[in-house]
Amino acid sequence: MRDIDASELCRKIVEATPDAVIFADREGVMRLWNGGATALFGYSADEAIGQSLDLIIPERLQGRHWEGYHRVMATGVTKYGRELLSVPAVRRDGERLSLEFSVALLRDDTGELLGIVAVLRDVTARFERDRELRRRLTALEAELAQTRASADE
Repeated sequence: MRDIDASELCRKIVEATPDAVIFADREGVMRLWNGGATALFGYSADEAIGQSLDLIIPERLQGRHWEGYHRVMATGVTKYGRELLSVPAVRRDGERLSLEFSVALLRDDTGELLGIVAVLRDVTARFERDRELRRRLTALEAELAQTRASADE
C-alpha cells in the first residue's frame, strides 16, 4: 500500500462519507460541502460553497440559529460538542427534512477559531414514524380513559 499524507487521507474520508459534511466559517459562509451534502440537500458544491447557511435553514428558524451561531463564534464555546442535535432543514426543492447532526469547532494552529463543521444525517422517515406512533398512543390513551370512565358510571 502506498503512503498517503494526512491531508489527502482526510479529504478522501470526507468525500467518501455518505453523511453530509459541511464546514462554515466564522461568518456562517459554507466553505466545505461534500457529496453527502449534495445528496441530502440537492445543491452541488459549486452552488453551496460561498453561500450562507441560510440556504438550508428554514426561514422561521434563521433568527434563532444566527443568535446562537454568533454567540459561539464570539465565545469559542459550544454546549453541543458531544451532543447529537435534531433540527429541521430544507432541501433545494423545498422539501422539509428532519436531521440529526454533530458539530465540532475547528481552530488553526494558534488556537484561533476558524468556524464549525457539522456532520448531518437525514432521519425524516424515523421522525415521521415516531410522530405517527405518538399520535396513535395519544388516541389509544384517550380511548382507554373513555372506557374507564364509562366503566365507572
